[in-house]
Formats: sequence, structure tokens, C-alpha cells
Amino acid sequence: MITKQKLARINELSKKAKSTGLTEEEKAEQKQLRQEYLKNVRESFTNQLSTMTVIDPAGNDVTPAKVKELQERRKKH
Repeated sequence: MITKQKLARINELSKKAKSTGLTEEEKAEQKQLRQEYLKNVRESFTNQLSTMTVIDPAGNDVTPAKVKELQERRKKH
């Protein structure tokens, strides 16, 4: 999970990169923090999809097949 402190650090490193540049150590830290952030975003999005159901105006379930497959895989785990 990305904490407020980590988000603040990501923003701090981004601002510093634009103004004065980053050291190699800071670049590595920035890369690691960004990867962690993206992983968190992807997991959150996948969780949202796994609970989604699409219903058309007639009341029929028209959830896309890929979403249904994701939901089935989640049920098995």
C-alpha cells in the first residue's frame, strides 16, 4: 500500500528531478517508489473490475467476457 509519506516522497523527487536533478541513489529510489505506486494502482483497478457487473437497459447481464474470466479466477483463489 502506498502511504501518504511515500506519495509525498514521489512528488518531492519529481520536483527535484525537474529543478536540480537527482543522484543515482535518488533515481533508484524514485524508480522503486513508482513501481510500487503502479502496482498498487493496478491491483486496485483489478479489484474494482472483479466486482463489476454490467446490466443493459433490459436488465440483461452484459458483463464483458474478460471481466467474467477475471471474476472466475478470483473465485478460485
